[in-house]
Order: sequence, then C-alpha cells, then structure tokens
Amino acid sequence: MGKPNKLTFLLFVIIGSVVTGKNSNRNISVGVILDLDTLEGKMARTSIEMALQDFYTIHSNYSTRLVLDIRDSHQDNVKATLAALDLLENNKTEVIIGPQKSSQAAIVSEIGNTSQVPVVSFSATSPTLAFMHLPYFIRTTINDAAQIKTITSLIKAYGWREVVTIYEDTDFGWGILPFLANALEEINVRIPYRSLISKLSTDDQIKLELYKLQTNQTRVFVVHMSSSLVSNLFLMAKEVGMMGEGYVWIMTDGVTNMVYSLNESVTSAMKGALGVRPYIPKTDELNYFTIRWKRRFHEDNPQEMSNKPSIYALWSYDTIYAVAMAVERIGVQNTKFDNSTAPPPLHASSNGPRLLEEITNIKFQGLSGNFELINRELQYSSFEIINIVGGGVREVGYWREIQGLSRVLDESDKKNYSTSKEDLNPVIWPGETIVIPKGWEIPLSGTKLRVGVTMSSYPEFIKWEIDPQTNATRASGYSVDVFETAAKRLPYALPFEYEHFGEATANSSLTYNEFVYQVFLGKYDIVIGDITIRYNRTLYADFSMPYTESGVAMIVRLKQSENKNTFIFLQPLSLDLWLGTFAFLIYTGITIWILEPKMRAPLKRSVSRHVGTIVQLSLFAYQEKLESILSKIVAIVSIFVLLILTSSYTASLSSMLTVQQLQPTATDIYDLKNKGDYVGYNKHYFVEGLLLEIGFDKSKMRGYSPEEFAGALDKGSGNGGVAAIVDEIPYIKLFLAKNCKSYTMVGPIYKTAGFGFAFPKGSPLVADISRAILNIADGDEINEIQKKWIGDSNCPSNGSSSMESNRLNFLSFWGLFFMTGVVSTICLLIYATMSFCQKQQKNINVVSLETSNDETIDTEALPAMNQEDDQISDAVVISPAESDPDTSPTNATMIP
Repeated sequence: MGKPNKLTFLLFVIIGSVVTGKNSNRNISVGVILDLDTLEGKMARTSIEMALQDFYTIHSNYSTRLVLDIRDSHQDNVKATLAALDLLENNKTEVIIGPQKSSQAAIVSEIGNTSQVPVVSFSATSPTLAFMHLPYFIRTTINDAAQIKTITSLIKAYGWREVVTIYEDTDFGWGILPFLANALEEINVRIPYRSLISKLSTDDQIKLELYKLQTNQTRVFVVHMSSSLVSNLFLMAKEVGMMGEGYVWIMTDGVTNMVYSLNESVTSAMKGALGVRPYIPKTDELNYFTIRWKRRFHEDNPQEMSNKPSIYALWSYDTIYAVAMAVERIGVQNTKFDNSTAPPPLHASSNGPRLLEEITNIKFQGLSGNFELINRELQYSSFEIINIVGGGVREVGYWREIQGLSRVLDESDKKNYSTSKEDLNPVIWPGETIVIPKGWEIPLSGTKLRVGVTMSSYPEFIKWEIDPQTNATRASGYSVDVFETAAKRLPYALPFEYEHFGEATANSSLTYNEFVYQVFLGKYDIVIGDITIRYNRTLYADFSMPYTESGVAMIVRLKQSENKNTFIFLQPLSLDLWLGTFAFLIYTGITIWILEPKMRAPLKRSVSRHVGTIVQLSLFAYQEKLESILSKIVAIVSIFVLLILTSSYTASLSSMLTVQQLQPTATDIYDLKNKGDYVGYNKHYFVEGLLLEIGFDKSKMRGYSPEEFAGALDKGSGNGGVAAIVDEIPYIKLFLAKNCKSYTMVGPIYKTAGFGFAFPKGSPLVADISRAILNIADGDEINEIQKKWIGDSNCPSNGSSSMESNRLNFLSFWGLFFMTGVVSTICLLIYATMSFCQKQQKNINVVSLETSNDETIDTEALPAMNQEDDQISDAVVISPAESDPDTSPTNATMIP
C-alpha cells in the first residue's frame, strides 16, 4: 500500500471516530478469553483491539457494534471455564472468542453447546477437538494434523528411516501424535522412542531426557511443543552437544510461528533446525499492519520484545473481522435467552444458531490470506519450510497439496507431486554444515550392538561356542565371515558383541522364525546366520540383501546309463528342426528343377521320374552339371546350409553319447509326487512346509539331518530311503562339495530370496550393511570366504543335463533357412521375369514380320500358333543345345 493509501486510511480513522461517536448503534457483547500472562496472549490482545478499531473505522455506517469483554484465564482450565460462565450469565455474551489452549477450548465449547453460543478459537489447534460433539465450536486456525504431510514429505525427501518425537505433556502435545505416527508408518518410517517433557520440567530434568536420547541411534527429532517450553529445550540441547553435526531438528508450526518472538540466545541455539509453518502471502496491507502493530504492541507491553506479529496474532485479527461481519448480517435484534433449553445458571441464546451459520459462511481476503471455513475449520493448502540460521531464517522451500515440495510457490505449475530433496534449496544443518545428516549414529555411550547367533544344522555356515576364559560368545562360519567383512566396509566403526540364542546344538527345538522374532522383541539389534528371507519373517523384521544364491532344488543320485536306444541318431535334432530341414531340401530341389530345363526334358516323363529328379537335386545338387547361373547360386547356398547342419548334428550326437553315461535318477519333483516316491528334507528347516504346499503326502516325506542324506539316497525310495532330497541351494552345494561323484543337483524347483541378516523394523543399518554386501560380492572376498567354508567344487551345477539340453531346435537355425529361402525365391522371380520378357519380344517380332509381308493373320489360328511358338521357344531359347544347329530362332517362328 503506497503513501496516499495510508493517508486515506488515517483519514478514515479520524472521520470514523467522529461519526462513531455521534451515531447510535446496537452493541453486541463479545467475550474474549486469553492467557494474558503469555506472549501469545498479549500479542493476540493487541491484534484484537486493533481489528475492532480498524473494522468500524472502515465500516462506520454499520448498525451494530461489537463490545469486547476481555478476561484473563491465567493458563488455567478452571479459570477459563469460570470466565465463560460469567460472560454468558451476567453479560449475555453472544459470541466467545478464545480460549487459547485446546484443553480450555474443549471445556468452554461444551458450555457453548449448552447455551447455543458460538465459541471461536484462533489458537486451539489440537486434532483431538471433536467437531461432531462440539457443534458450536469454530476454529479460525488450522488443525495441527494439516502440517503432517509437509513433515513426512520432508523426512521422505532426505531418506531418514527413524524419527524421535519430542512433545509436551499437554492436550496440545498429545493431539498430533496418532496422526503423525500413522503418516510416518505409511512411508515406512519408524518412531523408536517418544520423548515426553512436562511443562513444569526443570533444566536438569530436560538435560536428563536429552542424555537419554543421546544413547539412542536416532538423530532425527520432531519437536511439537509451545514456544515457552521449546526455549529451554534448545538451550539445553546446545549445552549437552546435540546441536552439532549429524543431528536433525524439525519443528512443527507451534514453535515456528513464534520464532520471531524468541530470545536471541534461543534462536542462536536453534541454528540449523528446520521449521514448518503455514504460508502467509506477503502483501502491502500486511506490511503496513505490521508497522502499526509493532508500535501499538510496544506501547501496551514495553517489557516484551517482538519483531513482528505471529500468525496467531493475524488469525485473531481476521477472527474479529469475521465475527463483526456476521453480526452485521443478521442484525442481532431483540436478543433473547431461553431458560427452558439450558440448565441454570445458563440461558440458551436465540441468536446463536444464526450467528454460527453466518460465521461459518464468511469468506474474505484477510491479513493471513484467504479466510474460508470448511467444516468449521480454517483451511490451508500451502506450507513454508524454513531453516534457522545465524541471521534469522531462510526459506528452504514450500509444500502444496498438489505439487508436494518445491523451491518456489507457483500455483500455475502443474508438475507431478514431489517428495525429492532436489526440489528444495540447500540447508545449513546443525554444526553449520551443508552435508545432509544420515539420521542416525552409533551411540557414544560405549554400548555395543547385540548380534544374535544360533547353531545351524550346517556348522560351516554358523556355529557358536563359549570362550572358557572370558565367558563371551564366539561365532564362526560362512555367515559370520560375511557379516564381519561387511561391518569392516562401513564408513564408521560398528562395535558389536555376539549373544547366542538357543542351545549349543543344532537339534534345538527352537526354529529360525523364533530366532528372527527376537529382533522384534528387542533382544538383539541384529541376528545373523543362514536365515532364509521369507515373507512371513518380513512382517516383523527387515532384512539385508541376500549374500547367497537363492532357490530350493533336489539332490538325486547319478545312475550309469548304457546307450541302448536304437534311434538315438534321430535325437540330436528336434522334430521341428527335422521337418524344417526336409522342407528346405524339397524347396531347394524344386527350385533347381525349375531353373534347369534339361532336368525337365523330355516333358513327357512320368510324375514319378520328375519327383525322383527333384529328390536327387535336393540331396546331390553339387554333383550335377548345372548350366544356369541362377541354379548354381541356389546350389551354393544350400551346400553351405547343409554343411552347418551336418557339423552341428555331429557335435550334438557326440555330446549325447558322452553325457549320457551318467544320468540323474529323477529330474522332476512332480514326477516323484505322481509316482508316490519318497522324498527327504532337512528336518530342522522350512522345506517340509514347502513340500506340503506342492502336494506331497506327509507319509511320503522323510526328515533327515544333513549327515543322513547320502545314506537315504543310496537306499532309494523302495528300500527305506528316498528318491530325492529337497533342500536350499547353498546347502546342496555344500553337500555336493563332499559328494560330487555319486550325486547331482536338479533344479531349482522353487524360488527363494536367499540368506540375509535380520534387523529391527526401520533399522538404519539395513541399507549400509546391504551396500557393504554388494561391495563384497563385486570383489574376490566372497569367493575366498566360499572356498574357506564350502570348498571349490567342480561338480556340475545341474544334474539334469541330459539329451534334451544338447538337442538342437528349429529356432537355432531359422536364420539359415530364411536366407536360403530368400535366395531361392529371388532366383525364381528373376527366371520368371526373364521368360516373360522373351515371350513378349517374340510376339512383337511375329506381328512385325507378317505386317511387312502384307499377309493377313488368321486370328482364329493365332492362339494355336502362339502355343506352338511357346514350345519351340522353351526348347530354343533356354536350351539351345538340344535344338537343330541349322535352325535359327527366327526361322523357327515362321513355320506356317
């Protein structure tokens, strides 16, 4: 607003004051309940009084006037209740503005329901205020839950997996927690600890709570409390060293809205923190109001320091405007209070329902932005994210319902919803660093991570024992070496100690499901071992990426095989390849037969002789004396194809005759089921359930320990043993490394995710350990670990390498067949084109000769002549060697 507008406004104020004094207006009692001993209450009082003056200066012609009766509740629920009762009984108040706190608003709104008087609060933000049960409660502020999407988008953008909530022990503090917890769960972020701080806590008590937070891994804190309590929190956090590098502090709008009013020592301690608050459009009207407000506030409260009005001060200003406009619309004439509908000493207002409706329907552009109530609550779709820095605050970005995160607030931008940190400005984090904190650290208290280990049926993977000197648990095995190697690859030290689970025997009745469940119960920070990553286990634990090959397969015996198959020579080529080869040969023979007329002469040969000629050309075209260049091209291509086919056939047959010496006794799990054969499994693992899912009869299943596998397979299904052992691939490779000559692996028959390490849900270690495992897998270390514990076996990985694996099919040679087919077809087209052109040229010569001799052509005899010419043409042009040497083509065509 420029200077002329300001002068005009002041003129309105002076003239309005005079007119207001002269006119007679109906006065409407409006009660205001504030906590006047708080900074927020003092700021709101200044704004309310300025709003009343400004409104009636501009609207001096209005017939109604609000008369404010301001009461101090002294931050006490009982006093706020008594103030409301006094206003309703003695002042016949039509509207109550306030109180400030959600706990006070809940009680006063109950009284408003009974007396049918609207209760309008500009600062009671708790989501626990149930509008369904408080029909006369109006909130001209936003619900605390409205900012949750902004907070979760911020957390998701930086990839933090755990946050700790710090909140005050009041209705305001508790109200947001269920909504925040649900929203974080949706983005897979965990709250491992909730820190509750009383408003009466001393500095020492706050320090003690902060020390407790330091012993945890999580370094991301969401702070939801009033400005008076948050000042002590950040001062103590700085003192204990929690405002340094690696920490993340996110403040809700309850703190952020009042940041300009905080003491300089407090804002200095908060450097690096992030804050979320509703976006307030910057307008000339707001700037002009701020200048006037600061002067008025310091006149009313000379001992207070405040640079600018908080958003609650702006909402209180707009609230007076809304109430004054609603009162003017209904007129509020002949106010009546009905004693029959309300218990004494309360009276039911006759104007309350109309006022309630008018206030909720008011819409205007206020100092805080667009003033519009939906479901009796102020709506905000844009939030601002700020960063506390040395000189004050800096804008990091914005959040909108449609756009998500963005650097600038552009309502015309139609980009997709974003939760990317790339759409935010850089942040100066605690410790004055621009390096994004990872959100967790190993505790400084010296506490070691508890790593759970158990005994496996395969001690090569994991086993434990007690050190007789230190009484500590020692672990060894393939899984242990992978874990320890991965821990060394982390960019930080990872202190840990092993704790055993179960008995020192692999025959313990405890299952791996129970073992993994211990991280959910909090007994261990990590559990390691040959733990298969299964869906049911992911419900209560997170897993690293697998460090072994995945899948379930079968171990079967190898049998000696004699080549007694009479027709084994047919097996190198599949049926479709045999048929394709036959078609190729026939097509080649027909093509050469057409391109070589001598092969078709004499024309009166029998059909059987022509067929014999075609077959001969198909197989032995290279032995024939071909004269046409086109037929020679076709023959060369066919010889090339036959050479490749015969070479491939020879190699495949040789491979079959060699590999066929040793064959697996079974190749299909379902064949075993259909035959009723017995199958075995490791009785200590989950494979038993898998076989039942496949459909095996439990009576046909036999459980063994790994040491019994070989004996069971040697006996066979009919002699008290089994036809196959079903187990996981890493275990099978371990078995085959020791029993390579007599057994082989068939499969996999079922897919699994492999072995991994289990962590508590949301553990930040999951990503780092997984990256370390990937790093190990890319080098030679994983091979060295495998050689150490499993061995370097040269056994074939799949025992089902039978004749089927060496058989050639049509798809392997379709390119060759396509090539020869194209060449043959092109040659046929060239031949047909040449023949057609020569015939046309002959017809032209005949017509020109007869015309030059002035002879009349008998049109009825022309077809017969042409037919005869065709026969002679074939013999003369294409095969001149068989015609009379003394006869020229020209003379031949002139025979009458």
